[in-house]
Amino acid sequence: MQRFCLALDLLDDPALIQEYEQYHAPGSAWPEVTQHDIDAGVTNIEIFRTGNRMFMILETDDVFTFEKKAAFDATNPKIAAWEELMWKYQKPLPWAKPGQKWILMDRIFKS
Repeated sequence: MQRFCLALDLLDDPALIQEYEQYHAPGSAWPEVTQHDIDAGVTNIEIFRTGNRMFMILETDDVFTFEKKAAFDATNPKIAAWEELMWKYQKPLPWAKPGQKWILMDRIFKS
């Protein structure tokens, strides 16, 4: 198993944040998207929020890579539609590259 931590901001608008959370409420995410993640080697996803900052823990199988996931995502129009919809709510971090959403975080401490 691998574990990755990522960060992303939401637009700082309470109504949009509420809508975004509704899309991610239990049973509300598009089943095609969650199945696609499983097929890509993602075994668990948790997203936490404070204010408009989000933190995601992504657990994957041992052969998962972000490059393979990006290539796999590019073959699925439902993923493209989901990602386009999510851009309505999401705001890249100031240091993100153009078009980049979730930013991989560096671990700086472990006990």
